[in-house]
Amino acid sequence: MTDEAGPWLVVGLGNPGREYAGNRHNVGFMVAELLAARVSGKFGRHRRAVAEVAEGRLGLGGPKLVLMKPLTYMNLSGGPVAGLAQFHKVPPGRVIAVHDELDIGYGQVRVKCGGGEGGHNGLRSMSKSLGTKDYVRVRFGIGRPPGRQDPADYVLSDFSAAERKELEFLVDRAADVVESVVTRGVEPTQNLYHGA
Repeated sequence: MTDEAGPWLVVGLGNPGREYAGNRHNVGFMVAELLAARVSGKFGRHRRAVAEVAEGRLGLGGPKLVLMKPLTYMNLSGGPVAGLAQFHKVPPGRVIAVHDELDIGYGQVRVKCGGGEGGHNGLRSMSKSLGTKDYVRVRFGIGRPPGRQDPADYVLSDFSAAERKELEFLVDRAADVVESVVTRGVEPTQNLYHGA
């Protein structure tokens, strides 16, 4: 399979810094890191965007992936995303945001193109900077906070011990979903993964 239409930009949403590394809000970073390992890419600071970037191909001669982790903190992710999309001439339809999703049960992975941001500040920033909501989202379910816990505190807390037992498997599955979007498209990926 060739990439005649150019590369795909895969945006792992999260916050930089060791203190945020295990947070639910950083699952996008986790998926991006796994994808980088799969394509033998190494994250490094990009000269034109406030982000760490890794590049590689899916398989021999397969589609090129530009993987990024914005370093501006979640609420300002859009600027680096738009800058890198422009640098690599990636249209919004080939931008994939990987992010945590409160409205989906823990461990479920869903794909959609366009739509609202559901109160997710990283997506809101991306939509504003890209000038459109028509990019792909790979939504990693983290579930709603227990009891009366503030959602803002919940997303910035680490996965529980019980959740961590499955986390590696689920991040792996989310990476599979990203690859499927690139190689098969959004609708076939939905058909393949949404029933599971």
